[in-house]
Amino acid sequence: MTSVRPGAAVTAALVAAVATAGALTATPAHAVAGDTAPAGSYAFAAALAIGADETARTCTGSLVAPQWILTAASCFAADPETTSVQAGKPALKTIATVAGKTGEIVELVPRPGRDIVLARLARPTTGAAPVTVSATAATAGEQLKAVGYGRTRTEWVPSAAHAAAFTVDAVGTDDIGVTGVNGALCKGDTGGPLLRETNGVAQLVGVNSRSWQGGCFGEKETRTGAVASRSDDLATWVTTTVTAARPTDFNCDGERDIAVADPKAAVGADARAGVVRIVHGGGKGTTELNQDAAGVPGGAEPDDQFGDALAAFDHNLDGCTDLVVGVPGEDLGNAANAGMVQVLYGAPGGLTKGQTALTLEQGSGAGAIKASAGEAGDRMGHALAAGATVTGEPYLVIGVPGEDLGDVANAGNLFYLRGTTNASTHQDKPGAAGAAEKDDRFGTTVAGSPGHFAVGTPGEDVGTDSGSGGVQIYGHAINSSGGPTPLLGFDEDSDLISGAAEPGDQFGASLAMAEYRPSATSTGTESILAIGSPGEDMGTGSALIKDAGRVVTLRVDAAGKITQLADISQGTTGIAGEHEAGDAFGKKVVAVNTRPGAVSTDKSLLLSIGVPGEDIGSVKDAGAIRIVPLLGSPGASEVVVEEGKSGLPGAPGTSHAVGGYMTAAAGHLYVGMPLGPNARGALHALPWTNIVGGAADPVVSYQPGSGGLPAAGDTFGAVSQ
Repeated sequence: MTSVRPGAAVTAALVAAVATAGALTATPAHAVAGDTAPAGSYAFAAALAIGADETARTCTGSLVAPQWILTAASCFAADPETTSVQAGKPALKTIATVAGKTGEIVELVPRPGRDIVLARLARPTTGAAPVTVSATAATAGEQLKAVGYGRTRTEWVPSAAHAAAFTVDAVGTDDIGVTGVNGALCKGDTGGPLLRETNGVAQLVGVNSRSWQGGCFGEKETRTGAVASRSDDLATWVTTTVTAARPTDFNCDGERDIAVADPKAAVGADARAGVVRIVHGGGKGTTELNQDAAGVPGGAEPDDQFGDALAAFDHNLDGCTDLVVGVPGEDLGNAANAGMVQVLYGAPGGLTKGQTALTLEQGSGAGAIKASAGEAGDRMGHALAAGATVTGEPYLVIGVPGEDLGDVANAGNLFYLRGTTNASTHQDKPGAAGAAEKDDRFGTTVAGSPGHFAVGTPGEDVGTDSGSGGVQIYGHAINSSGGPTPLLGFDEDSDLISGAAEPGDQFGASLAMAEYRPSATSTGTESILAIGSPGEDMGTGSALIKDAGRVVTLRVDAAGKITQLADISQGTTGIAGEHEAGDAFGKKVVAVNTRPGAVSTDKSLLLSIGVPGEDIGSVKDAGAIRIVPLLGSPGASEVVVEEGKSGLPGAPGTSHAVGGYMTAAAGHLYVGMPLGPNARGALHALPWTNIVGGAADPVVSYQPGSGGLPAAGDTFGAVSQ
């Protein structure tokens, strides 16, 4: 075991309180030389194994949320005598054991100026209730309990947690000085909890940092003083961090990265082969990905449309975000536009610098994808959704809208991948609504959340109403057929949905889904789904307004019960504008939960509705975005985004179609402008803090020819992730 650090940065008052001379020592191996903790008690205490061989260290931590451990930053520092540690993936592989279950630490979020770090597990752990971080500071003379997995008086590497009482000597701005009553902090206890126990309930008031190690195995020192880092004043920081959505981070450095596709860009002489450009956060430059680039399988060809769809998730659970790229125009042999999907893995060096890319194409690989044959016009990868289930298992949904089922042309199909499951599902599968019909194009749109996913069939005929559209909702549970479980399929003539099916409504032409937590005890098993119907006509007879559009929102609860929440259009109270022909309200919808680990509110659960056909004054098809809460009345706090309004740069321009190209992340709404005013396109990142919080944070714009991006391309910003 290597020692962590001596008592640098300890205030004079605290040093005087815990010692008379010498230096305190902390060790990321820091067990409490006290009594073995009773079986089942302090189940939130985590044993951390950091590195291997000569770099091996051990520490203790506290589970403060199902996927987060609070411990000492010095455990992970390159120099264990300091508390300096970089955000992002740990430099050394770290395995945490909590309540007998192990998991890898894949991300660190340090608290500057204090020997404290939040460490994220690859997947949530079960079997142990997290400890509460107290908001009340320790006081001099108070007796607290320390828990750890380090050495004891008689054991070098104990197998069970130990606990000992400590008296508070002094409380400083950042630290707490304590002295052992019946034990000491030893090597392996660093990062362990300092607890206040009231009526049998423990609350965290500090994180063990360094000690004299008097009374520990093999030590001659007799002093039992120690210093812990205060956590009581960090309760808000802990809550904010553990409930926030994790950023897309392809190079695992803790900074938000953005992938921007230009699916019509040329690669060499190959027109519309498609490129994806990565802009790394923290000013770390840009990277271009295409099928001629190193680490990307295949080769660029005309009309491949590499990047026509994008999704992001941590497929291999290593803490680095992986990018899923749809290539729907890919030819497979003589099958034109059969399509394919590639998973490009993140790594500390960036995408394609680690694990070899995964290519998914019909007729190869495994499962249902291998059992299928790539055919002309299948367009596999036209739509993508990816994420993690409630239990933290990664999933990937791939739309294949041009798939023929038997002699039914363009019925559509979908591939669902999760763990060892590689299954196809469509409208002729058991439990699915409707039946596969010509030009249904099941899988044209997909959207997912931890609890559910949804599939759009905008070409669905409802009775004699051609192209009215439909939607199917699934749960992630695998059914007896070996695929995801259908919950409900419906159209606008169903009792669930207000209104009625009409020709050309295209119900399901856009979908967005977000995790919903209605209470503090819920676990993210509920979802809210938004469904765009851009071809919806408003009015009747001579007053008929064609293709005005509307959006319907639904709640899917943990039991799979589905209810309608709202019917939103430009005729809804509080929604700006009025019905006009060709507005296509809802042609694109994106939903975001900015704080998925917290109880959902009308400020954290937001829906952006694209109205790309909106005329602004005399400017035709300038486009606009309506941002509304997914909870409560949609018109209660609507924000309108147009060029020159709500932070979107420029002035309204003809056929700019604002709102036709969007994505949403925890921090920003990304508005793509591939049709102008910049000839090669642009992408603008609008902070949610401005939109719903009234702040004036800077809007960041990305466009070819600036910020390290080459002056090349055609429709930059058409897709982003």
